[in-house]
Amino acid sequence: MVREQKGNQTKANRGAGEIQGSIFDIQRFSVNDGPGIRTTVFFKGCPLRCLWCENPESQSSNPQLLFIESLCTRCGNCISVCPQKANMQLPDGSIRLNRELCCNCGECVAVCPSGARVISGKTMSLGEVMEAIRKDEMFYRNSGGGLTASGGEPTQQPEFLKQLFRACRNYGIHTTLDTSGYVPWPVLKDILKHVNLVYYDLKDLNPQIHWRLTGVDNYLILDNAKRISQSGVPMVIRLPMIPGYNDSTENIKEVASFVTSLKVEKVDILPFHTLGRKKYDHLGMAYHLGDLKSYTEEEVARLVKTFGDLGLKVNIA
Repeated sequence: MVREQKGNQTKANRGAGEIQGSIFDIQRFSVNDGPGIRTTVFFKGCPLRCLWCENPESQSSNPQLLFIESLCTRCGNCISVCPQKANMQLPDGSIRLNRELCCNCGECVAVCPSGARVISGKTMSLGEVMEAIRKDEMFYRNSGGGLTASGGEPTQQPEFLKQLFRACRNYGIHTTLDTSGYVPWPVLKDILKHVNLVYYDLKDLNPQIHWRLTGVDNYLILDNAKRISQSGVPMVIRLPMIPGYNDSTENIKEVASFVTSLKVEKVDILPFHTLGRKKYDHLGMAYHLGDLKSYTEEEVARLVKTFGDLGLKVNIA
């Protein structure tokens, strides 16, 4: 996680005047976000509100405070430094954070001795991000890897994204865009000029189900999938599968029919899991899938078979 702490901003003056982006994580040695060994840069900000989102800190474009109560030592340092008086010590000694008062300034992060408070999100210059990416150029060359821009939704910061991709291509670094496709086609088309591979998420074909799952309509997403297919840019389709929401045989038939009409490199299914559940508590956000359980191995195998019976070979990601 990219952390920004008061009084400890990394090389703050570097890249003055350069274009900047809002980033919440840079993950090195990633092997699940494209071919080879990669660096995945996570952009902050997303127009979708997927019910199962495993990175809820990616949704807002602004820095956010995560309070990990299980790590709190109840020292009270956060109370004394908070300019908004957003922290209160209860009679049992525990600390309560009033998020309505919190301005995400990071003062409490700097004085927390246990790491219970973290600011997710940092403004970074193009040069700073490229410095992180170029650390592993040797691994990219040896493995066929490169950069993956993920999020959040990276196309929400189109100019920074384009310049980042362009800079990587200038160094011979392979570029992958991981996107929901919820972006106007002229913007996406301009970005694709600098992209070697697209990872494209399709949540559902049914507009009502898609809205229920993500909070947005799917017309633009489906239209852009067709346009990318026709553009010649290689595309991998990724299908999040959510129990009881989009995994009925009827839904799978619709998805399989649509995907087989596209030119794609491969198709991955992303079975629902609960690994990001705790982050909602840390952010003070509601988690809307309640006690929904992850798929069993047998259930995942049935999904794979259902797609296969419909003529669509899928991989489990």
